[in-house]
Amino acid sequence: MKLAEFKKAGHWPTLLAAFLYFDISFMAWVALGPLIVYIARDMNLAVNEKFTLVAIPVLAGALLRVPMGILADIIGAKRTGIIAQLVVIVATASVWHFGLTSKLAIELFGLALGVGGASFAVALPQASRWYPPQYQGVVMGIAGAGNMGVVLDTLLAPSIAEHWGWQAVFGCLLIPMLMVLAYYAFAAKDAPGERKKISLKAYGALLKDSDSRWFMFFYFITFGGFVGLANALPLYFTVQYHVSGVAAGMLVALIVAFGSGFRPVGGMIADRIGGIRSLSILFGGVVAAYLVIAFMPEGPTAPAAGGWALTELPRIAWISVLLFSIGVLALGMGNGAVFQLIPLRFRHEIGLMTGLVGCAGGIGGFFLAQTLGFAKGMTGGFGAGFLFFGALALLGFIGLAMVKVRWRTTWGAVSGARV
Repeated sequence: MKLAEFKKAGHWPTLLAAFLYFDISFMAWVALGPLIVYIARDMNLAVNEKFTLVAIPVLAGALLRVPMGILADIIGAKRTGIIAQLVVIVATASVWHFGLTSKLAIELFGLALGVGGASFAVALPQASRWYPPQYQGVVMGIAGAGNMGVVLDTLLAPSIAEHWGWQAVFGCLLIPMLMVLAYYAFAAKDAPGERKKISLKAYGALLKDSDSRWFMFFYFITFGGFVGLANALPLYFTVQYHVSGVAAGMLVALIVAFGSGFRPVGGMIADRIGGIRSLSILFGGVVAAYLVIAFMPEGPTAPAAGGWALTELPRIAWISVLLFSIGVLALGMGNGAVFQLIPLRFRHEIGLMTGLVGCAGGIGGFFLAQTLGFAKGMTGGFGAGFLFFGALALLGFIGLAMVKVRWRTTWGAVSGARV
């Protein structure tokens, strides 16, 4: 791919604006993950309750993606994006000023943060509509790489919370939020052409297509795995390996950086070798990673009350970091591969499909966090949860083998790109 040709093919200021919008929204969406240890410190909550709290924004973001997609089709992606950013900014400013003093308050804030997660249904179609089929993998990868906002969350939020209190994290978050809103309002443009008005009936009709359901399942595994782990791993490391909140944040930042940073690479590779082949390989990697992680033993108890510092981590914790990094790398690249295929199959329904598939991915993230919390509460360990999601990834691999011939000989043959 030649950069000069790529820049001329679409509208790069909109692509950048969509990336930044999704990035900052994703930061807000997953903010509870690295901070729940601090926010709920004096609330006497069980481990499974904490996993539920960090999963609420994920579920809210998933369910809001469909109405956000409909709103973007009615009033335009840019107006929808501006409104959504303002909602999250107001909620964040309120928590920065008033704090969160109860479980109910955390749950309500999680619902508001879900609007940030729903940005997926606005930012990705907004960027995609500007570019031809041969660039869909890399464009959707770039726009979707906004999920690297979770890296900054997990890296910086615990340290800020340790030094200035967890409310200061949201005060700091407001600064880039306002900057991105200003750039987005100035630079983003809706693609030319008449917008097709979308109704809930249209979503129902699309759900009858088996291909749409396959894409939803694949993204349930890839994006659900990524965002679910991004939210759950800070708590997982503090419970399973007894590390400090700051050390857990740094470890998770390292892990999720692989998934977010390599999402565009996944799209580019899918453009070259085909999304089906790429996704099949990546599902195999996810299955292997989950299988080994499921049997990892718990780490030794830390001598200090605050948990192991980063420089003191036992070897078992570092082995776990390596395994999660491999798994999240495959999940992140899998996200890019899925969205290389979707615009080729549903070029004229990309807004609809982004909403449906994004919703499925968010539900997958909620389900993963809940499954890990449930496994811990029922069995005393997390292994059963990882085994379950490993089995889902295996089903995804089998599913690709079932549809690949039909896809390649029907819509793939006339798509103008590798499938």
